[in-house]
Amino acid sequence: MRCPSCGNPDSKVVDSRPSEDGTAIRRRRECLECGRRFTTYERLGENPLIVTKRDGSSEAYDRQKLMRGLLMACAKRPISPEQIGALIDSIESELRNASKAEIGSKELGDMALVRLAKLDDVAYVRFASVYKDFQNVEEFAAALEGLR
Repeated sequence: MRCPSCGNPDSKVVDSRPSEDGTAIRRRRECLECGRRFTTYERLGENPLIVTKRDGSSEAYDRQKLMRGLLMACAKRPISPEQIGALIDSIESELRNASKAEIGSKELGDMALVRLAKLDDVAYVRFASVYKDFQNVEEFAAALEGLR
């Protein structure tokens, strides 16, 4: 694992423990060059999940892409990155349990929206406004009504 500070490929594991939900191993590492500490997560390698987009094209599921979208929706909200990570873990766990090899982007977005609605109304509306691609104020108002 390369050090995020200096890029040195050599590090040692200082601490190792299961993540909160048990689906990954959290490792604290220390760079042997600069001494800086950083965290890595080790997850079980699985068959890649394919996401089918609206236009019919397909791409491999990218956890970081979903994370970026959720982080933008949750910006300046009282939601920690750990909560967002747990939300994504929950989605991935549901997909693994369903043994799906392919999922539509609409279904993936709906899964995120259901979880965001329970977490924060403002983040829900922000994510929905991009994900659902509202074309007018009425569609936006309908999404707000759905929260009540």
